[in-house]
Amino acid sequence: MTASDPASGPLTPAARRALTTAAGRLTADLAVRGVMPALEDALSARGAAVVHAPPGTGKTTAVPPAVALGLPADAGGRVLVTQPRRVAVRAAWRRLHGALREAGLPRAEADAAVGYAVRGDAVGGGRAAVEFVTPGLLVRRLLGDPGLEGVGAVVLDEVHERDLDTDVLFALLADLRQLRPELRLLAMSATLDAEALAARWARGMGEPPVPVVRTPAVQHPLTEEHAPFGAPRLTPEGRVDRAFLDHVARVAVGAHARALAADPDVDALVFLPGVAEAEDVAGRIRALAPDTEVRVLHGRQEPEEQDAALAGRAPGGPARVVVATAVAESSLTVPGVRLVIDSGLAREPRRDRARGMTGLATVQAARASAGQRAGRAARLGPGTVVRCHSAAALGAAPAAPTPALAVADLDAVALAFAAWGAPGGEGLVLPEDPPADALAAAMDRLTALGAVDGDGRVTAHGRMLVALPVDPALGHALLAGADWVGEAAAAETTAALALDLRPDGADLEGLLSALRAGRHPESRRWRREADRLARTVRRPEAASGTSRTTPSGACAHPVGTVVALAAPGRVARRVPGTETWLLASGTRAALPRGAEALRGQEWLAVAEAGRVTGEAAGTGALIRAAAPLDEATARAAAAALLHEETVASWSGDRLVGRRRSLLGRIVLTEGPGAVTVQAAREAVVGRLAEGGLAALQGGTAERPGERLRRRVHLLHRVLGDPWPDLSDRALADLEPFVAAVGAELAAGRSAGSVDVAGLLRGLLPWPEAGRLDELAPEGLEVPSGRRVRVDYPATDQEAAPVLAAKLQEFLGAEATPAVADGRLPVLLHLLSPAGRPLAVTADLPSFWAGPYAHVRAENRGRYPKHPWPEDPATARPTALTNSRLRR
Repeated sequence: MTASDPASGPLTPAARRALTTAAGRLTADLAVRGVMPALEDALSARGAAVVHAPPGTGKTTAVPPAVALGLPADAGGRVLVTQPRRVAVRAAWRRLHGALREAGLPRAEADAAVGYAVRGDAVGGGRAAVEFVTPGLLVRRLLGDPGLEGVGAVVLDEVHERDLDTDVLFALLADLRQLRPELRLLAMSATLDAEALAARWARGMGEPPVPVVRTPAVQHPLTEEHAPFGAPRLTPEGRVDRAFLDHVARVAVGAHARALAADPDVDALVFLPGVAEAEDVAGRIRALAPDTEVRVLHGRQEPEEQDAALAGRAPGGPARVVVATAVAESSLTVPGVRLVIDSGLAREPRRDRARGMTGLATVQAARASAGQRAGRAARLGPGTVVRCHSAAALGAAPAAPTPALAVADLDAVALAFAAWGAPGGEGLVLPEDPPADALAAAMDRLTALGAVDGDGRVTAHGRMLVALPVDPALGHALLAGADWVGEAAAAETTAALALDLRPDGADLEGLLSALRAGRHPESRRWRREADRLARTVRRPEAASGTSRTTPSGACAHPVGTVVALAAPGRVARRVPGTETWLLASGTRAALPRGAEALRGQEWLAVAEAGRVTGEAAGTGALIRAAAPLDEATARAAAAALLHEETVASWSGDRLVGRRRSLLGRIVLTEGPGAVTVQAAREAVVGRLAEGGLAALQGGTAERPGERLRRRVHLLHRVLGDPWPDLSDRALADLEPFVAAVGAELAAGRSAGSVDVAGLLRGLLPWPEAGRLDELAPEGLEVPSGRRVRVDYPATDQEAAPVLAAKLQEFLGAEATPAVADGRLPVLLHLLSPAGRPLAVTADLPSFWAGPYAHVRAENRGRYPKHPWPEDPATARPTALTNSRLRR
């Protein structure tokens, strides 16, 4: 359905009767039936509610018909129901549609009453009275038709899965309801904190917290067993160990055999983290149990394959094992399943902010996910779950999966907000606040794509990207790539990237060749997606508002060109003399084993890179999908990253300038250049960060600048403001100082000749600066009358300043000298007449009264020419010998 299509599809009297009958049959034995009156009251009174219903209670089956039947007769509105996955959309539709047919409704009327819509497939023409859709599809509809004309209610199912599109709908629908208070909204969750969710949603609606309707859990007995693997389940590179997959297959076959011995009707459901692991384990189970029907269930399958996995055991047929990814955690019921084998692993998005990369990581499944999986075994009766990990591993797992909003790139979220008229999400309330830095980074990327303007408002190009069924970066590559490499090649590459097809040896060109030749298992699905994208880009509106610059001449590498347009920051050049590539973003990455088709390439366009250890040649990043590229196309595709800069490097204690042309962080050309003040400032900061002022000036504590710094820093430590922090770390952040030093270095002076003391004096606070010599004097007069230099501690020390003089020069002193307005006594190093250390004290009176007698006894005979009075507290201070004193 497009925004211009009529959306009205109320239930006909016949459909209403059939739906009433079907709903009664479907919910007869479901726990949710008992709370339907409370739900109807909540929607009638408030128009919005949150349903908390544990797995197996029947919320997905029972609630949509009830909401449709409960709409006011004159509303004439449709009910839209979201499911996070396409397989769940089709399964929910099939169950309700089948019940209508069983109730006697002809197929055409059943299609008009209950339909579904997923990417590339639909029933009901977008007009059915009850329509199941994916969240992403509804986001695009809502942004194309912000009023949702003709829609009377929206049900967000499985909101606990916290996918990005559902979170966006949560915010936009709440905002819409302030303009359409008659619109009924319902959120359904199995595990989330329902009260917190209700409060957040109501805040977005500008209302008090919406009602929460709770369904009691179905209490079927569940037996829990553990069959832990005796080694790490993941390799150092973060992959699932193949030996662990063999362990899962053996545990599944053994547990299923034991279950069948007690009940021949038991089927098994095995959970793996991803498609590759599910296919692998399914093959192993087939080899171990050839008489068992083994099915695989995941989101990449053809619809008929998913239907076969969900159909249940045929009458008189063999026992079944269904090997599934997380698609089977919720919303789906696999008939006959009373045994669950759980690998305990899950895939979650992770963003490496330091490297600017996002990907899926294999992690221990959260406790909530583990509960959902186990619940599949006890949905319809007693069941058993066998966990292929220890109880301790589950106990240490997080309570719930990490929401995508917290760890994924937010480009699509930010673009949706901009298209809604709320740049940066201003005024919108999500289930939780997104990371501010991730949202800001997304806005920067959208600005670079031309999808939003400088104020964050959506552009014409951005509105076209919103309407495309792919992420903004891929949508941009599709539209721009159509001009660069042709519509077909752009659509084919974009389809492969959108479907997240992992190439062998990271070779995207090889993957496209296999897909085109029909040699890849997902060739059919890819071809449908590529054709659909090609049709999209041919629409007249696809060119509107899109300003694109194409390179001259034909593109030698069409696949790499489209990848570079989608991710200019991942254009990469090989580091000379190495087997690593430097991405324009600044990250170094290596190719995996077996990537021989790419290993000799100078330039690559990287579609996917992830952070790993052990395999990436010490870089910590591994290229998982890439295509060759030439430099001319790299420059054109990533033109926004082209820039020039002057950098300064140290040659002894002077700066030498280099002029560089760069593509992001990739150096294209380099030559001599004048040292700019900015480059000099950056060099100063770098050297200060490495080794402090001593590294900058190559000196010691004897240099005037260092002596002054220590005096001022001691006052900062003892007296505080306004005396500045002059530690090495603070000095690098002291912009006026860095700027002054940088200016002198840019003028050609050596670092050692810079008058650091003069620069620091100019930064001291006024009028307090006038008291520096009083509060932290360079020297102090000792009782003998001589002025002695004070040695102040380094800025990284908490010590007291030191004053060293002969013991006799302090005779008769009644107090220890102090600095910092008398707050900090100096540490006296009392020396022998020969200048050797005798004692250290910060309390002269105590020293005279005690340790002095011992010092006198040991040194009186050694230095007989000098005075050693019995009562030092009353003696005359002197630096002279006895004979000179008598003259």
